[in-house]
Amino acid sequence: MASPLADRIRPSTLDEVVGQTHLLAPGKPLRRIIESGQIPNMIFYGPSGVGKTTVARIIAEKAQMRLHKLNGTSASTADIKAIVEEVHSFAGYRGILLYLDEIQYLNKKQQQSLLEHIENGSITLIASTTENPYFYIYNAVLSRSTVFEFKSVEPEEIEKAVRRGFSILSDEYGEQANVSDEALHRIAVSCGGDVRKAMNSTELCYLSAAVENGVRVVDESLAASLSQRSSMQYDRQGDQHYDIVSALQKSIRGSDENAAVHYLARLLTAGDLLSACRRIMVIACEDIGLAYPQAIPIVKACVDMALQLGLPEARIPLADAVVLLSTAPKSNSAYMAINRAMADVEAGKAGSIPRCLQNKHFDGEDAAVKGQFYKYPHAFPGHYVAQQYLPDTLSGTVYYEFGDNKTEQAAKAYRERMLALYGNNK
Repeated sequence: MASPLADRIRPSTLDEVVGQTHLLAPGKPLRRIIESGQIPNMIFYGPSGVGKTTVARIIAEKAQMRLHKLNGTSASTADIKAIVEEVHSFAGYRGILLYLDEIQYLNKKQQQSLLEHIENGSITLIASTTENPYFYIYNAVLSRSTVFEFKSVEPEEIEKAVRRGFSILSDEYGEQANVSDEALHRIAVSCGGDVRKAMNSTELCYLSAAVENGVRVVDESLAASLSQRSSMQYDRQGDQHYDIVSALQKSIRGSDENAAVHYLARLLTAGDLLSACRRIMVIACEDIGLAYPQAIPIVKACVDMALQLGLPEARIPLADAVVLLSTAPKSNSAYMAINRAMADVEAGKAGSIPRCLQNKHFDGEDAAVKGQFYKYPHAFPGHYVAQQYLPDTLSGTVYYEFGDNKTEQAAKAYRERMLALYGNNK
């Protein structure tokens, strides 16, 4: 059985790698390290199909060391123990290079078993992961390694790989491919920065293309039909999920409704309706808040409607909510107030509740002054009376500061007018 085109076309030199110029262009840090021949422990972090494994293999082929390859999805403690046992054997006298793909799937004990040997240099570790290493890799391993972040490959770079893929397929099958520029662009754009997906689409397009006069014709419609869903890089438990919901919130906070609608579309295209609903409700309270408090019940109504409708119709009320929030005035005053108050409570700054606010009950015999002495504000002019509400230890503390938007400034003016008129109520 033939291997996938993505493996057959895999680069053998750094110059053949598409993308990652921030790491691999002449003079860039990772390239300098590789060319020096002194390979440190490294972790390659980034989405699938962007060259992590390819670069690690190129390094492994250049290193004059005993090479072992493991994959975190299938590696066992026995596999790691067998490698460690070679450290002091003749086979490992020049050092051992361990290429560990998907390291995030190894448990803490498995990762710990490598510590001593990667620290003293008898084993050099090159690991790759699609998850944030600072969350998924044991700290002691992380502190002994250098992390390099790989990024999604731009469509212009992917087009080069797609052209090369069609050329290789033509040589292998003996039939030339007539590929339109539009088809090349569609494949490159639809893969979402994943070169492996682009190669899979390239192979499918070549094999399913109609043959005319001994030439396989690949046009845009064929490319669209075979790559229309391949652009989705999404994992509800992984970095892609958190990146998209973060981008959605930051776009709304930044009042960019077009970007916000784009990230909403990415969540909904992946079928993640629940995450979209939760995040939009949080944004209404955190980022719009008291600047436009009516947004909160409006967004809640949109979310309720979306959950009742389900996809695909749910996209309509959610789009209404996202555009509303993006174009609304912004305030995080209440959000900051609760954060400050919780920080005090967690730091032990609480104190006894003033007696006038406590639930009615009898005072103990040791109480110097008996009685609750609560003043009922509605019984006073302006429905206001001055009395202490915060505990003694926090008296005078300010958590909430009025925002500079119209709604909160109106509330501030009302407060100041009320204090001026009724602040001396007794």
